[in-house]
Amino acid sequence: MRTIRVEPVKDHNRLAAAVVLHRDTVLLVRRSERELFLPRVWGVPCGKVEQGERPEHGALRELREEAGLAGEVLAAAGERSFTSQWNGRTVHNIQSNFLVRPLTFDIVLPASDQAYEWLPLRALESRGLDAHNLGTIRQALRAAQPSSDLSDLSAST
Repeated sequence: MRTIRVEPVKDHNRLAAAVVLHRDTVLLVRRSERELFLPRVWGVPCGKVEQGERPEHGALRELREEAGLAGEVLAAAGERSFTSQWNGRTVHNIQSNFLVRPLTFDIVLPASDQAYEWLPLRALESRGLDAHNLGTIRQALRAAQPSSDLSDLSAST
């Protein structure tokens, strides 16, 4: 058997995203206009995984930081990768995506110019999301397929 040596990716970011589903809706958050990366863009809570942090814990931390919510990871949805420009250099990003059920519902955004929306899944295609966020949500929806009734992903309210 032939061994393939995989070189570690240099100059890359490890990211984790929380795709939060509740009663046939998905949580979207609009980034602040003061963000250096993708200001005012709508997407799912996502950010860098900290040193020594497991990706699923990073996704839940980002959910707390970006929306003030607690959640429970129901499934690893998969990974996506993309390149971005940061300080004049190309950076490779590897993003782990998780299907998350909210445990709390009082959203608190960190900046006054941010917004959030519980987008009905039936409106997903018409929302105008960028291809990366749309693909991330679709990936989580595939992970949820064994329970095609997404209403069971909601916590008791």
